[in-house]
Amino acid sequence: MQNIKGKVVAITGASSGMGEAIAIELAKIGAKVVLGARRTEQLQQIVEEIRNKGGIATFVQTDVKHKTDLVRLVNTAVAQYGKLDVIVNNAGVSQLSRIDELDIDGWEEMIDINLKGVLYGMAAAIPVFKNQESGHIVNIISTSGIKIVPMQGVYAGTKNAIRTIAEAFRQESNGNIRITGISPGFVKTDFANNIKNEEVKTAIQKGMEQMAIDPIAIANAVIYAVSQPDDVEIGDIVIRPSKQN
Repeated sequence: MQNIKGKVVAITGASSGMGEAIAIELAKIGAKVVLGARRTEQLQQIVEEIRNKGGIATFVQTDVKHKTDLVRLVNTAVAQYGKLDVIVNNAGVSQLSRIDELDIDGWEEMIDINLKGVLYGMAAAIPVFKNQESGHIVNIISTSGIKIVPMQGVYAGTKNAIRTIAEAFRQESNGNIRITGISPGFVKTDFANNIKNEEVKTAIQKGMEQMAIDPIAIANAVIYAVSQPDDVEIGDIVIRPSKQN
């Protein structure tokens, strides 16, 4: 935990769920957090909550579909706190359906946010990390894709693409920039709210009610990964409810 005090961490998708938990828990142990998401009202509330408890936080309205927003998030961290130690690419969306239902708009949304959004976050942070000769990328992925199931083909595809890209980056890196993938299973979030397929939405919400774990569990995994000494890289963490198949 001592390794986290004073670290500057930028987090996407930070207005609720796992992103919010990651921000709050990191701030509790002395990280300076920069929150990014589209919903500024929620971001403002979370930042005030962190500051009221003695933490250091700021926020930037961020839509990960726009690479300029990620650059602004990273630049804000550097401008306010002098550096960026970690970027947590947490923003994600799911539209679950059979492939032959041809939800092309849903496919594009998942590709734009889950895949391109993570790449934009990496692209914004890597020049800063190279200049500092240190940095850590944490990608929040999913248990989807580890086990392939119907209705999740394109969603799992975006998540597996991030796994592949991260492994390539790990091998290309000289060790100055570390990369970690954290794959949550069912977590208590508003994740299902955007799903258009009502049948799938109901099934996901039922699964969440029955077994979902607190998002603090994901925050703790992030803390574990980023608190390691500089010469230690945590590659992949899979964290799911013990009841989940």
